[in-house]
Amino acid sequence: MAEQAPGVRIGGLTVVYKTPAGELPAVRDVSLTLEPGSITGIVGESGSGKSTLALSLLNAVQPPGRIAAGTVEIDGLGDVATFTGEELRKARGKHIGYVFQAAQNSLNPLKTVGKQLLDLGRSHGVEDLHGLVREAKELLGRMGLDGARVLDSHQHELSGGMRQRVGIMLALVLNAHLVVLDEPTTALDMITQANILKIVREVHAERGLTTLVITHDIGVVAEVADRLAVMYGGRLVEQGPTREVLGRPRHPYTKGLISAIPRLVGDIDEARALPGRPPTLATVPKEGCVFRERCALRMDVCDTVDPEAVAHGPRIVACHAVTVKEHA
Repeated sequence: MAEQAPGVRIGGLTVVYKTPAGELPAVRDVSLTLEPGSITGIVGESGSGKSTLALSLLNAVQPPGRIAAGTVEIDGLGDVATFTGEELRKARGKHIGYVFQAAQNSLNPLKTVGKQLLDLGRSHGVEDLHGLVREAKELLGRMGLDGARVLDSHQHELSGGMRQRVGIMLALVLNAHLVVLDEPTTALDMITQANILKIVREVHAERGLTTLVITHDIGVVAEVADRLAVMYGGRLVEQGPTREVLGRPRHPYTKGLISAIPRLVGDIDEARALPGRPPTLATVPKEGCVFRERCALRMDVCDTVDPEAVAHGPRIVACHAVTVKEHA
């Protein structure tokens, strides 16, 4: 019987990093559900905590970072935030596939792709290594590559788009059904970006995956995601069905992100950059709304009270102004 796509429930997740100023949160009290078989996109500016959140699904936050609170429940596995040692190693790759932000960073420059594939198979106790190579060639072929040539190549012999596809192959070849793609189209030209997104959609559907896509590019999530979560300063500020969030954004940060996108047609001056800069680990407010310094709707309560994530139908928004408006 074919494996079912797993659901994921992240609950109250807080990830902190040790600094000279003490432990500071990069992700704070985040709750998010990935529905089985869905594609969820997480979008936000650089430094918003997206990649730290994604690494938490692998329990792979590196020191001086640590998961300080919360759970990451994955169907068929349990709470991976509590995993250690061999239990954690087996979950990575076999159950959870991860495509890293810079694909070349996950490839060993001294070994061919094929040798790295065999190392991966052996480390997970795969007995049929010939079958693993066949599966890898088939996956690469489906992505428009010559599988035999790619497996015989070193990373420097591959283009950025080819390395990204190799990363996707390595994430899937052990039959993982939960896949995390961290900035899958960064530094790729537009045609290669479009091809990668097409591959993501096709492979997701064919293999029955639950997929999480991390990106700063709203265009990417608009293209592939069923559900969208918007992240700022380590918090999820808005989430809901992608079309609804993009068509009628409620949080002022989501509105600002969409307004900042340059248009291909019409008045190019309509694009408006968000004022100010996103906070760093050291400048994220310890209390109150993380977005208040850049927000046109700022109220007195925003300075001292952290807005709760409130459900408005299928949407969840953490904003005092939105809550007041809904109850007016």
